[in-house]
Amino acid sequence: MNGLFTPLKPVSPGLRIVLGVSCFVLFFLGWGIATYGGFVRPLFLASPGDSLIAGWALFTEFGFAEDVVVTVWRVFAGFALAALIAVPLGILMGAFKPVEAFFEGFVSFARYLPASAFIPLLILWAGVGEAQKILVIFIGSVFQLVIMVAVIVGAVRVDLLEAAYTLGATSRGVVLRVLLPAASPQIFEALRLVLGWAWTYVIVAELVGASRGIGHMIIDAQRFLDTGQMIFGIVVIGVIGLITDLAFRALHARLFPWARGRA
Repeated sequence: MNGLFTPLKPVSPGLRIVLGVSCFVLFFLGWGIATYGGFVRPLFLASPGDSLIAGWALFTEFGFAEDVVVTVWRVFAGFALAALIAVPLGILMGAFKPVEAFFEGFVSFARYLPASAFIPLLILWAGVGEAQKILVIFIGSVFQLVIMVAVIVGAVRVDLLEAAYTLGATSRGVVLRVLLPAASPQIFEALRLVLGWAWTYVIVAELVGASRGIGHMIIDAQRFLDTGQMIFGIVVIGVIGLITDLAFRALHARLFPWARGRA
């Protein structure tokens, strides 16, 4: 037991799977005890079985698959737009201190602004269509990602840069051949983390002026006090997020095998 809980000691892949599955089992066991045991009224928390039945009805009767596709599209569109701007800007800020000095104050200010506060303005500027919802995700993601990438690039070991300059590298060569290769694994991890945040912003965006999407479905279910549908929608978001997270981890291991221990 002492060996198992040694700080920073890795666990085997098999044990990791067992422990991860065990956490889910305990969660659903507690949920079942609370609902089937009568400790919580169905009005406030549907049981696992009722939530599955509600989910089946959503897919077979109410076209929930289209809601899922619409929400996934919004998340990845907003996230891709944020990454397209944030990653290059973060690299420049991390690599060049004048660029960091110019942008850091504004980016630090902007990243504390809640994306949901922009919804009324975005409705005025872009209407209630797809652009408004994608922009909410963009605003909620881009400034966080800029700071994370800048910190990652700025933390690259100085001795690597000094060795490159000693060998005659230019500033452009140092960025392309030293900073980017060294920082790429952590930048990829930052993208994975921010994508998780993007899912929280899309639900906020879909609460206002949406006709499709998982968030819209949850609000509709709330009007009818259908906790089964609400819970199922939340679980679907978690499942999609987990699948995306596992895909990012697998791609990280494939692209950066030398950094596998950091993922």
